[in-house]
Amino acid sequence: MNDAAPRRIWLCADDYGLSPGVNRAIRDLIERGRLNATSVMVVGPAVGRDEITALKTAVAKSPRCAIGLHVTLTAPFRPLTMHFRPIDGGMFLAFPKLLRAGLLRRLDPEIIHAELRVQFAAFSDMFGRAPDFADGHQHAQLFPQVRDAFLTAVKEAAPNAWVRQGGRHQPLARRLGTPKAMFLDALSAQFRTRAMRAQIAFNPGFAGAYDFSRSPDFGALMPQFLDGLPEGGVIMCHPGFVDETLVGLDPLTTQREHEYAFLGGEHFLPLLAANKVTLG
Repeated sequence: MNDAAPRRIWLCADDYGLSPGVNRAIRDLIERGRLNATSVMVVGPAVGRDEITALKTAVAKSPRCAIGLHVTLTAPFRPLTMHFRPIDGGMFLAFPKLLRAGLLRRLDPEIIHAELRVQFAAFSDMFGRAPDFADGHQHAQLFPQVRDAFLTAVKEAAPNAWVRQGGRHQPLARRLGTPKAMFLDALSAQFRTRAMRAQIAFNPGFAGAYDFSRSPDFGALMPQFLDGLPEGGVIMCHPGFVDETLVGLDPLTTQREHEYAFLGGEHFLPLLAANKVTLG
Protein backbone atom coordinates (compact mmCIF):
# COMPACT_ATOMS: atom_id res chain seq x y z
CA MET A 1 0.00 0.00 0.00
CA ASN A 2 1.44 3.35 -1.05
CA ASP A 3 1.80 6.16 1.42
CA ALA A 4 -0.59 9.06 1.00
CA ALA A 5 0.61 11.88 -1.22
CA PRO A 6 2.12 14.81 0.68
CA ARG A 7 -0.07 17.77 1.48
CA ARG A 8 0.66 20.80 -0.69
CA ILE A 9 0.55 23.99 1.34
CA TRP A 10 1.41 27.65 0.85
CA LEU A 11 4.29 29.08 2.87
CA CYS A 12 3.81 32.80 2.38
CA ALA A 13 6.30 35.52 3.28
CA ASP A 14 4.47 38.75 3.99
CA ASP A 15 5.77 42.29 3.45
CA TYR A 16 7.73 42.20 0.21
CA GLY A 17 8.38 45.88 -0.46
CA LEU A 18 8.79 46.84 3.20
CA SER A 19 12.58 47.19 3.03
CA PRO A 20 15.52 46.07 0.87
CA GLY A 21 16.62 43.61 3.56
CA VAL A 22 13.19 42.01 3.74
CA ASN A 23 13.06 41.77 -0.05
CA ARG A 24 16.51 40.17 -0.30
CA ALA A 25 15.70 37.50 2.27
CA ILE A 26 12.40 36.62 0.62
CA ARG A 27 13.96 36.32 -2.84
CA ASP A 28 16.74 34.10 -1.53
CA LEU A 29 14.28 31.70 0.08
CA ILE A 30 12.10 31.60 -3.04
CA GLU A 31 15.08 30.78 -5.24
CA ARG A 32 16.07 27.95 -2.88
CA GLY A 33 12.58 26.45 -2.82
CA ARG A 34 12.00 27.38 0.83
CA LEU A 35 8.97 29.62 0.11
CA ASN A 36 6.24 29.31 -2.50
CA ALA A 37 4.36 32.57 -1.98
CA THR A 38 4.96 36.18 -1.09
CA SER A 39 2.64 39.15 -0.85
CA VAL A 40 3.72 42.57 -2.04
CA MET A 41 3.12 45.80 -0.15
CA VAL A 42 2.66 48.28 -3.00
CA VAL A 43 2.72 51.25 -0.60
CA GLY A 44 6.07 50.16 0.85
CA PRO A 45 9.29 52.10 0.25
CA ALA A 46 11.11 49.19 -1.44
CA VAL A 47 8.90 48.50 -4.46
CA GLY A 48 10.97 50.24 -7.11
CA ARG A 49 11.48 48.80 -10.58
CA ASP A 50 14.69 46.95 -9.67
CA GLU A 51 13.11 45.28 -6.63
CA ILE A 52 10.09 44.14 -8.62
CA THR A 53 12.25 42.88 -11.49
CA ALA A 54 14.38 40.94 -9.02
CA LEU A 55 11.27 39.32 -7.53
CA LYS A 56 9.99 38.33 -10.97
CA THR A 57 13.36 36.73 -11.71
CA ALA A 58 13.33 34.78 -8.44
CA VAL A 59 9.79 33.55 -8.99
CA ALA A 60 10.57 32.49 -12.56
CA LYS A 61 13.07 30.00 -11.11
CA SER A 62 10.48 28.42 -8.82
CA PRO A 63 8.09 25.75 -10.11
CA ARG A 64 5.22 26.88 -7.89
CA CYS A 65 5.44 30.34 -6.40
CA ALA A 66 2.52 32.75 -6.15
CA ILE A 67 2.72 36.53 -5.90
CA GLY A 68 -0.07 38.27 -4.02
CA LEU A 69 -1.11 41.75 -3.00
CA HIS A 70 -0.51 42.63 0.66
CA VAL A 71 -3.19 45.30 1.02
CA THR A 72 -2.10 47.92 3.52
CA LEU A 73 -4.42 50.16 5.53
CA THR A 74 -2.47 50.81 8.74
CA ALA A 75 0.26 53.20 9.89
CA PRO A 76 3.06 54.06 9.39
CA PHE A 77 2.13 53.79 5.73
CA ARG A 78 0.28 56.37 3.66
CA PRO A 79 -2.69 55.95 1.35
CA LEU A 80 -2.30 56.14 -2.40
CA THR A 81 -5.62 57.99 -2.80
CA MET A 82 -5.81 61.70 -2.04
CA HIS A 83 -9.08 61.76 -0.13
CA PHE A 84 -8.69 58.72 2.08
CA ARG A 85 -10.20 59.10 5.56
CA PRO A 86 -9.62 58.71 8.42
CA ILE A 87 -5.91 59.45 8.55
CA ASP A 88 -3.56 60.54 11.30
CA GLY A 89 -0.79 62.91 10.33
CA GLY A 90 -1.14 61.92 6.69
CA MET A 91 -0.81 58.23 7.52
CA PHE A 92 -3.34 55.44 7.84
CA LEU A 93 -4.68 54.88 11.34
CA ALA A 94 -2.68 52.64 13.65
CA PHE A 95 -3.85 49.03 13.75
CA PRO A 96 -5.83 49.29 17.04
CA LYS A 97 -7.59 52.46 15.93
CA LEU A 98 -8.58 50.99 12.56
CA LEU A 99 -9.95 47.87 14.21
CA ARG A 100 -11.88 49.93 16.77
CA ALA A 101 -13.32 52.17 14.07
CA GLY A 102 -14.46 49.11 12.12
CA LEU A 103 -16.04 47.49 15.16
CA LEU A 104 -17.92 50.74 15.88
CA ARG A 105 -18.87 51.03 12.20
CA ARG A 106 -17.21 54.40 11.81
CA LEU A 107 -15.40 53.61 8.56
CA ASP A 108 -16.58 54.49 5.07
CA PRO A 109 -16.42 51.27 3.00
CA GLU A 110 -16.56 53.25 -0.26
CA ILE A 111 -13.41 55.20 0.66
CA ILE A 112 -11.65 51.97 1.66
CA HIS A 113 -12.79 50.31 -1.57
CA ALA A 114 -11.39 53.18 -3.63
CA GLU A 115 -8.00 52.89 -1.91
CA LEU A 116 -7.91 49.14 -2.42
CA ARG A 117 -8.74 49.46 -6.11
CA VAL A 118 -5.77 51.80 -6.50
CA GLN A 119 -3.52 49.31 -4.67
CA PHE A 120 -4.71 46.52 -6.98
CA ALA A 121 -4.04 48.78 -9.98
CA ALA A 122 -0.54 49.54 -8.67
CA PHE A 123 0.17 45.81 -8.42
CA SER A 124 -1.04 45.28 -11.99
CA ASP A 125 1.20 48.11 -13.20
CA MET A 126 4.20 46.52 -11.49
CA PHE A 127 3.64 42.93 -12.58
CA GLY A 128 1.57 43.27 -15.75
CA ARG A 129 -1.21 41.11 -14.30
CA ALA A 130 -3.55 40.72 -11.35
CA PRO A 131 -2.24 39.10 -8.15
CA ASP A 132 -2.58 35.36 -7.58
CA PHE A 133 -4.05 36.02 -4.15
CA ALA A 134 -4.69 38.90 -1.75
CA ASP A 135 -4.13 39.24 1.98
CA GLY A 136 -3.68 42.13 4.37
CA HIS A 137 -0.99 43.80 6.44
CA GLN A 138 -1.77 43.22 10.13
CA HIS A 139 -4.77 41.17 8.92
CA ALA A 140 -6.73 44.33 8.13
CA GLN A 141 -8.65 42.51 5.38
CA LEU A 142 -10.54 40.66 8.15
CA PHE A 143 -11.72 43.76 10.04
CA PRO A 144 -15.41 44.72 10.12
CA GLN A 145 -16.35 47.10 7.29
CA VAL A 146 -12.91 46.63 5.72
CA ARG A 147 -13.68 43.03 4.74
CA ASP A 148 -16.65 43.91 2.55
CA ALA A 149 -14.68 46.60 0.70
CA PHE A 150 -11.77 44.19 0.35
CA LEU A 151 -13.87 41.36 -1.09
CA THR A 152 -15.60 43.72 -3.50
CA ALA A 153 -12.23 45.00 -4.74
CA VAL A 154 -10.96 41.44 -5.21
CA LYS A 155 -14.07 40.47 -7.14
CA GLU A 156 -13.64 43.45 -9.45
CA ALA A 157 -9.86 43.63 -9.87
CA ALA A 158 -8.70 40.03 -9.43
CA PRO A 159 -11.68 37.69 -9.90
CA ASN A 160 -9.48 34.60 -10.20
CA ALA A 161 -7.49 35.33 -7.05
CA TRP A 162 -7.99 33.59 -3.74
CA VAL A 163 -8.02 35.49 -0.47
CA ARG A 164 -6.40 34.72 2.86
CA GLN A 165 -8.51 34.01 5.89
CA GLY A 166 -6.87 33.56 9.27
CA GLY A 167 -8.93 30.80 10.88
CA ARG A 168 -7.28 27.56 11.99
CA HIS A 169 -8.47 24.12 10.90
CA GLN A 170 -8.25 22.49 14.32
CA PRO A 171 -10.57 21.23 17.10
CA LEU A 172 -11.58 23.89 19.62
CA ALA A 173 -9.53 22.32 22.43
CA ARG A 174 -6.34 22.76 20.41
CA ARG A 175 -7.16 26.35 19.47
CA LEU A 176 -7.36 27.60 23.04
CA GLY A 177 -4.41 29.29 24.70
CA THR A 178 -3.08 31.43 21.83
CA PRO A 179 -4.83 34.82 22.12
CA LYS A 180 -3.62 36.24 18.81
CA ALA A 181 -4.64 33.15 16.87
CA MET A 182 -8.01 33.00 18.65
CA PHE A 183 -8.60 36.63 17.70
CA LEU A 184 -7.93 35.78 14.05
CA ASP A 185 -10.25 32.76 14.31
CA ALA A 186 -13.08 35.04 15.44
CA LEU A 187 -12.53 37.66 12.73
CA SER A 188 -12.16 35.00 10.04
CA ALA A 189 -15.51 33.30 10.67
CA GLN A 190 -17.47 36.26 9.28
CA PHE A 191 -14.85 36.80 6.56
CA ARG A 192 -15.27 33.23 5.28
CA THR A 193 -19.05 33.59 5.24
CA ARG A 194 -18.81 36.73 3.14
CA ALA A 195 -16.20 35.24 0.81
CA MET A 196 -18.39 32.20 0.18
CA ARG A 197 -21.34 34.45 -0.53
CA ALA A 198 -19.23 36.37 -3.06
CA GLN A 199 -17.95 33.08 -4.56
CA ILE A 200 -14.33 33.99 -3.80
CA ALA A 201 -11.94 31.16 -2.99
CA PHE A 202 -9.99 31.16 0.26
CA ASN A 203 -7.45 28.97 2.05
CA PRO A 204 -9.03 26.17 4.10
CA GLY A 205 -6.64 26.55 7.02
CA PHE A 206 -4.15 29.03 8.43
CA ALA A 207 -1.14 29.01 10.74
CA GLY A 208 1.83 31.18 11.59
CA ALA A 209 0.40 33.60 14.14
CA TYR A 210 2.45 33.97 17.31
CA ASP A 211 3.59 36.65 19.76
CA PHE A 212 6.50 38.25 17.91
CA SER A 213 7.41 40.42 20.90
CA ARG A 214 8.49 37.38 22.92
CA SER A 215 10.98 36.27 20.23
CA PRO A 216 10.17 32.57 20.55
CA ASP A 217 12.05 29.78 18.79
CA PHE A 218 10.50 29.86 15.32
CA GLY A 219 11.84 26.41 14.52
CA ALA A 220 10.07 24.99 17.56
CA LEU A 221 6.80 26.60 16.46
CA MET A 222 6.89 25.27 12.91
CA PRO A 223 5.84 21.68 13.81
CA GLN A 224 2.77 23.15 15.50
CA PHE A 225 1.97 25.17 12.39
CA LEU A 226 2.27 22.10 10.18
CA ASP A 227 0.26 19.79 12.42
CA GLY A 228 -3.22 19.35 10.98
CA LEU A 229 -2.85 22.04 8.32
CA PRO A 230 -4.98 20.85 5.39
CA GLU A 231 -4.12 20.69 1.71
CA GLY A 232 -4.01 24.25 0.40
CA GLY A 233 -3.55 25.73 3.87
CA VAL A 234 -1.38 28.79 4.44
CA ILE A 235 1.48 29.36 6.86
CA MET A 236 2.31 33.04 7.22
CA CYS A 237 5.93 34.01 7.86
CA HIS A 238 8.08 37.15 7.99
CA PRO A 239 11.69 36.43 7.02
CA GLY A 240 14.02 39.35 6.49
CA PHE A 241 17.35 41.01 7.13
CA VAL A 242 17.37 44.01 9.45
CA ASP A 243 18.23 47.33 7.83
CA GLU A 244 17.62 51.00 8.62
CA THR A 245 14.42 51.12 6.58
CA LEU A 246 12.92 48.20 8.46
CA VAL A 247 13.89 49.59 11.87
CA GLY A 248 12.23 52.88 10.99
CA LEU A 249 8.94 51.30 9.93
CA ASP A 250 8.23 48.12 11.82
CA PRO A 251 8.73 46.73 15.35
CA LEU A 252 9.29 43.22 13.98
CA THR A 253 13.03 43.27 13.27
CA THR A 254 15.49 40.67 14.58
CA GLN A 255 12.80 37.99 14.77
CA ARG A 256 12.65 38.20 10.97
CA GLU A 257 16.29 37.10 10.86
CA HIS A 258 15.48 34.16 13.13
CA GLU A 259 12.69 33.09 10.78
CA TYR A 260 15.00 33.43 7.79
CA ALA A 261 17.70 31.35 9.48
CA PHE A 262 15.33 28.48 10.19
CA LEU A 263 13.64 28.49 6.78
CA GLY A 264 17.00 28.59 5.05
CA GLY A 265 18.66 26.09 7.38
CA GLU A 266 19.24 22.37 7.34
CA HIS A 267 16.32 21.32 9.54
CA PHE A 268 13.42 22.84 7.60
CA LEU A 269 13.15 20.52 4.60
CA PRO A 270 13.45 17.34 6.72
CA LEU A 271 10.66 18.71 8.92
CA LEU A 272 8.41 19.14 5.88
CA ALA A 273 9.19 15.59 4.75
CA ALA A 274 8.53 14.15 8.21
CA ASN A 275 5.12 15.83 8.23
CA LYS A 276 4.38 14.76 4.63
CA VAL A 277 4.13 18.33 3.47
CA THR A 278 5.41 19.83 0.23
CA LEU A 279 5.74 23.33 -1.18
CA GLY A 280 6.19 22.02 -4.73
